[in-house]
Amino acid sequence: MEAAGQESTATSYPRVKPDFKSELESFRTETLAKADTQEKNCLPTAADVQSEKAQRSVIEGIEGFDASRLKHAETKEKNPLPDAEAIQAEKGVQRFIEGIESFDTSRLKHAETLEKNPLPTRETIEEEKRA
Repeated sequence: MEAAGQESTATSYPRVKPDFKSELESFRTETLAKADTQEKNCLPTAADVQSEKAQRSVIEGIEGFDASRLKHAETKEKNPLPDAEAIQAEKGVQRFIEGIESFDTSRLKHAETLEKNPLPTRETIEEEKRA
């Protein structure tokens, strides 16, 4: 890259060291290993081109759409309100839940729990053994 008004001269280039220059001159290409080059073709397939064309046509259709061709439509909002029976049922459920939440446990009476474990009689045991 030259600055405006300056010419490139051989003295402006960087100097190469003599030992590096002698290595380059004495290099033999016969010592290189043989390598096969593989050319890869990164061109798209026919299916890729077709899908890209389809996408492009859809986008162009959207961009070029004329909104003035649309017809005006009235939207009818339907909000079905529950009937009286459903409202009463919901109120009953709400009262039931409120009754459970506001229940006063201090009004309960104390009760003693007796565990009864009646043992079987000898006759019952003998009948089970026979069966």
